[in-house]
Amino acid sequence: MTQEIALYVVATPIGNLNDITLRALEVLAEVDLVAAEDTRHTQQLLKHHGIKTKLLSLHDHNESARVETVIKRLQQGDSIALVSDAGTPLISDPGFVVVNAVRDAGLLVVPIPGPSALVAALSVSGVAVMPFAFYGFLPRTTSARQSAIGNASVQNQTSVFYEASHRIVDMLEDIAVVCGGERSVVLAKEMTKLHEALVRAPVSEVLEWLAEDHKRQKGEFVVLLERPKSEAHPYLLNIEQILKPLAEDLPPKQAAALAATMTGLKKNDLYRLVMQWKEERK
Repeated sequence: MTQEIALYVVATPIGNLNDITLRALEVLAEVDLVAAEDTRHTQQLLKHHGIKTKLLSLHDHNESARVETVIKRLQQGDSIALVSDAGTPLISDPGFVVVNAVRDAGLLVVPIPGPSALVAALSVSGVAVMPFAFYGFLPRTTSARQSAIGNASVQNQTSVFYEASHRIVDMLEDIAVVCGGERSVVLAKEMTKLHEALVRAPVSEVLEWLAEDHKRQKGEFVVLLERPKSEAHPYLLNIEQILKPLAEDLPPKQAAALAATMTGLKKNDLYRLVMQWKEERK
């Protein structure tokens, strides 16, 4: 065993099984145990690379219960690799509870970097990638999702989201409602997989592209919401700090108009945000 005794947080392929680092393969082969989000899925990866390390299931529903086992094994001198089904653990995947507990116990946690769907999508998108903010999966309810999109849409950044196949149309429709159908997005579908596709267009056109063939709606998606075209006063674009106090004291239209003057953003977009916040309070 050449590795240190540690919990190794190992990034694994997001599609193509050959997209894995030599160091990751070495760690997976040498640790005493691989803690995996889905042991059946990870077994396919290990088998593909001729690795026979034992597996332990660790997912959203049992992570807290696995903490004691992981810490005990580490204290006994075993090294453990933590993997998710695809990409980097903890990035919209399980692992935070265990990593936090292991660090609190004074034990070593070591990153083994590698694939990440959000970085892969950004790198080929053709949009400005700095700055960007990653939001993971949006809320499932329409009102909460629209509120989150509204907040992200007025920031001076590229906003990155993950979305599942059964919600991708609803999500894009909400972007159209909140931001307008002309707002530019990038839809990155099935990154590194057989049916990989990337579409950059106004959100209304992306919705049309998905509707043309329902097979296009299947798979895993990364959605990039391009930053607002207005770059006026970028230092003021933490819009909640500006708009919410105004909305407390002024009628919605007046608050939106004043915030638009201060930031250079569209009054209608800001008005929608005010009305969404008021709806959430009910």
